[in-house]
Parts: sequence; structure tokens; C-alpha cells
Amino acid sequence: MTSKDAAPEVVTLGCRLNAFESEVMRDHAKAAGLNDTVIFNTCAVTTEAERDARRQIRKLRRERPDARIIVSGCAAQIAPEKFDEMPEVDLVLGNEEKLQLESYLPSPEKQKIQVSDIMQAKEIAGHLISGFESHSRAFVQVQQGCDHRCTFCIIPYGRGNSRSVPIGHIVDQVNQLTGQGYHEAVLTGVDISSYGSDLPGQPSLGQMVRRLLALAPDLKRLRLSSLDPAVIDDELMDLIATEPRLMPHLHLSVQAGSDLILKRMKRRHNRKDVIELTTRIRELRPDVVFGADLITGFPTESDDMFEDTLRLVDDAGLTYLHVFPYSPRPDTPAANMPQIDEKIRKARAAALRQKGEQAKLAYFDLLNGQTAEVLVERDGRGYTETYAPVRLNDNFEQGSIVSALITSASPDGLTAQISAD
Repeated sequence: MTSKDAAPEVVTLGCRLNAFESEVMRDHAKAAGLNDTVIFNTCAVTTEAERDARRQIRKLRRERPDARIIVSGCAAQIAPEKFDEMPEVDLVLGNEEKLQLESYLPSPEKQKIQVSDIMQAKEIAGHLISGFESHSRAFVQVQQGCDHRCTFCIIPYGRGNSRSVPIGHIVDQVNQLTGQGYHEAVLTGVDISSYGSDLPGQPSLGQMVRRLLALAPDLKRLRLSSLDPAVIDDELMDLIATEPRLMPHLHLSVQAGSDLILKRMKRRHNRKDVIELTTRIRELRPDVVFGADLITGFPTESDDMFEDTLRLVDDAGLTYLHVFPYSPRPDTPAANMPQIDEKIRKARAAALRQKGEQAKLAYFDLLNGQTAEVLVERDGRGYTETYAPVRLNDNFEQGSIVSALITSASPDGLTAQISAD
């Protein structure tokens, strides 16, 4: 097959929501007959994410000079002119346009930039997909956009205000995916803790999850993407305590361990809230493991304030850390605050990541000798219920769930063999 006959490709950068949307985009591009086309679904969470997208676009053009290149995602939505100026790029699509079939259909009148005002989007279109090209678990969009305005964050300007997917459509999507053999689903969005506030009756995230689990009986494992520590409803807390299909792995959008920094970030929780929340959930579900997003070097962060974040790893019992050195984003309030030197930001990020590696290894050591249910991915690798990475003693069917005895632990993960029973 020549490159001209090659099916369209999607390069997914950034979050799990992009992973879901990339499958919608791939289906549309195939339906439009866009052979020898590469679509970049970009991220804008940091300046480096944008730079990385541009590097990859230029590299691809050098390698495939005749390919058609389409750029979309948050970076394209926020700054379409930057990609318009790139001679390597043929078409720029906004976050609304990238999910519409007509955006991919050829038209002589079509302008290079197809980006509408995302803040005018009032609802979210439902898209049913049948699977994912490179994942053993399914990502299911339940929400889009964000109504909050954290001082460091540009994402609301790329995604718009919060909109929720109706429960019935979520159930249909999950049932379609389980019918295709998926055993695990991850509910994704920009701010899934705000789920339902725009829907009739204003169902909470916990109410939606309860209905989903009741109406999707073939789904064996359900995960939630990042949760806001300030908004975890009572229904969800009850499910965490009582529902075995809801995996004991929760990722929290913490961002910092200093109350003053959290206030300047315009977050809705403080340090004590995080500690009390993790303590309460651990009492309800002793096997739960927490991940957290954390930013280092936020404007005005002192050494003592950074130490507060380091200590929070132990005080709240955080295991999986997703660490970002602060990245100034144009048109955000934090970009106008007194900045921390970039070297200090990166040094603090390295120190926090090292702290996270220590916490992770300590947890992995506790799992040694235990039995875990592992969702198998490629090349004999997989993940436990608590999202610990595992290398199995043999290759098993991708997407299957196997019972395995953990035989050793290292900073890179666990090794395990299939249990005799």
C-alpha cells in the first residue's frame, strides 16, 4: 500500500479526553476518504506542549512531504494563527469543528482556519465509537469544558464552559464498547466533578455513575479521570465504599500543598481539605490509592511553600504524582504575577518527582506477594485495580483480565505470574 492509499492517522497529544475525541476524528476522516492524512490533536496545558506539537508537525512534513496535515485540539483552538503561519499545515480545526464530519469533507471554498468561538458552545454532541486503536481500556466522554477560572489555566478558553453528556448516551456508549470486548472504561472530561449541573434535574457525578453501573452490567471495571477535591458528592462517596466495579484508584486535581498558593491559584480547596478527603475515603475503602496533579514554581512560591507540597505527599498519602513545572500561559492572571526563575521551577519539579518515585516504590513493595486482577495490555504488560503497572510472565490476550501473583517490585513497576488457582 502506498502512502497515498494509507488510512488517516491521528497523533494524540495530551489528555484522555483527547484520546476519546481522536477516535471520533479518525472515523470522520475515514468517512471523508482522507487518505495520506495526519491529524494532530494538540494539547495546550503548557507552553512546552505547544512547542512539542509544532516540532512533531515539522518532523512529519520532512518525513512525508506529500501528506496532508490537519491540526486541531486545544492549542489550535486557543492560537489558530500560530498554526496558520506554519507552511507545513494544510488545515486548522477548532475543538467543535474537529468533531463534525463536514469539517473533513473537501470543499474549494474552505478556509485554512476553521475555528469558532468555543465560549458560545452550549451543549455537547453525542458521538458513539466502536473502539480504540491502541488501548485495552475504553475512554468515554461524559463532560466537556469548565466553568472555573483557575489563575494558571488556559484550558477553559480551549474547551469552553461546562457541558454534560446525557446519562442515556453514556450508557449506550459503554454498552457498545463492552459489546466489542472492552472490560474497562475510564470516564473522561475536563472537569467531570461538575457533571450534570447543566442537565435536567442536575444529576451529580455519583448519580450518573450509579445508573451507568446498573445499566451496563457487562462492564467489569470503571475508572474516573481527575476529580476536584472540592466536589465529591455523597453518592459517589457511597459508591467508592460499596461498589467493587469502581476501581480503588482516584486521581485528584490538587495542584499545590500551600494554602496561600492554592488561594492565588483560585482553587476551591485547601491543604486540610485534601488530607481530610483522602483520610475519609481510605476509611471507606482501605485499598484505595491516590494520584494527584501538582504544579511546582507557581508565581510567588517560596521554598517553605514548596516544602508544604512535598509534605502533602506523605500527609495525604499520595502515590502517583503527575508533576508540572509552572508554565506561564498568555492571558491568564498568573502570567502577570511575580514569576519564579525557570531553573527553580524545574528543580522543584525534579525534587517532587523524586518524592513521588519514593512513594510509588513504597506502595509497590507492599504489593509484593499479593494477588491482583490485571487488565492485560500489549507485550505482556498490564495494570492492577489500583493502576500499578505489571509485567506478566507470559503474553495474554490484550484486553483480558487475569489473576496474577506479584513476585517482585521495582521503581518501574511490578512483575507477576499467573496464579496457580
